[in-house]
Amino acid sequence: MTVAAFAFYLFAVSTLFGGLMTVLARNPVHSVLWLILAFLSAAGLFVLVGAEFVAMLLIIVYVGAVAVLFLFVVMMLDVDFAELKAEMARYMPLALLIGIVILMQLGLAFGIWEYGEGAAERLVVPIGEGMNTRLLGLVLYDRYFLLFQLAGLILLTAMIGAIVLTLRHRQDVKRQNVLLQMSRDPAKAMELKDVKPGQGL
Repeated sequence: MTVAAFAFYLFAVSTLFGGLMTVLARNPVHSVLWLILAFLSAAGLFVLVGAEFVAMLLIIVYVGAVAVLFLFVVMMLDVDFAELKAEMARYMPLALLIGIVILMQLGLAFGIWEYGEGAAERLVVPIGEGMNTRLLGLVLYDRYFLLFQLAGLILLTAMIGAIVLTLRHRQDVKRQNVLLQMSRDPAKAMELKDVKPGQGL
């Protein structure tokens, strides 16, 4: 067995085991950690097939951001997991039925899957020699540079719109006015009281 085959089986088994334990783990924190293991193993599989950009993207975006966010949310929220599990047990038969129907549909779809004539040749479009990350960068920032910038502007507009739509100014909340605090006169802000012994304020 070659090193590549051994690495493939190792990452494949690790991905399946991590995904299975993500669903079966009783502790939600452990479930997120198993999910991180599944992501890392999937990134290893992408490296084996030569898609190192997708592998690094999987590690940076999913493991570095999404999974860590899940972990912090699970650890910070006070969720009654016993009640959630009881609710999940109520809908388990319906969920199993839906899962079986989806698996049957996928089996039917992949059972009759066939490539069209010349599809394999059209999928392979040589654009040069080198690492696929470099080639992807050349295509993205050369051929589709304008579309890439437009996608960024659309995302920026969507982010600003979401902030504007969700921002609410409440009038009954006392807010800090920094300029008013800095321009306050100490002579008018404080008053000295001469308290005599045995008397209160």
